[in-house]
Amino acid sequence: MSEFKQLSRSVKGLTVLVTGAASGMGRATALVFAAEGANVAVTDITSEGTEAVAQEIGKSGGTAKAWALDVADRNAIPAVINGVAAHFGGLDILVNNAGISVRVAIDDDGYDDAWAKAISVMLTAHQRIIRAALPHLRKSKCPRIVNIASTEALGATALHSPYSAAKAGVTGLTRSLAVELGREGITVNCICPGPIRTGITDRIPEEHKTIYAKRRTALGRYGEPEEVAHMTLSLCLPAASFLTGAVIPVDGGLMARNA
Repeated sequence: MSEFKQLSRSVKGLTVLVTGAASGMGRATALVFAAEGANVAVTDITSEGTEAVAQEIGKSGGTAKAWALDVADRNAIPAVINGVAAHFGGLDILVNNAGISVRVAIDDDGYDDAWAKAISVMLTAHQRIIRAALPHLRKSKCPRIVNIASTEALGATALHSPYSAAKAGVTGLTRSLAVELGREGITVNCICPGPIRTGITDRIPEEHKTIYAKRRTALGRYGEPEEVAHMTLSLCLPAASFLTGAVIPVDGGLMARNA
């Protein structure tokens, strides 16, 4: 029998970059990693939101710095990622969380524009950010990539085809890069959140959220951003070194329930 190996469950001192971190699941992810002692690069499309989260982390005793990053701007991505690595002395963990809400009918005049924006922000940006981060991740002792998709990649809702297509692309990108980068020790995993309380779902009346959750989820409720963030943290632990290529629903049992 082999000797038991004590694997680390600490991200203390590691550096994580989170996109879309000014609110919702991104903010929760930044706060969770900071609470565990990681250095957090808080990025989002505007500096106002990222500065607020970075200050929130600082007041709690954590370490964070804010960067404005429009993930649809291909020229901005390398500068921000290199700036993060230079500031913190490296980059260990990448969380591709930035996303937008897209609702459009297939025969709408604005469909092409909606499609292009969804793919740009929620799929093309993922691969560009990963490519820019790779030189730094390859120097890390604990390189981790987590892509945030959606249960819309596993099922579908009417009028969300650009969104669903982008998120399904993220699951394919995740699996492919897990295979491609696995021999280098870089793990690549994907989380598919279900109904979560975020800024996007705030516009849904509470009564409708309650009805939907009781009808569709096993737990009978909406999830909190922190519940997704803790799964992201788990995938990034040094001890999670043999988990890669996984697509994990964090959905309260949405995809498991038939009726």
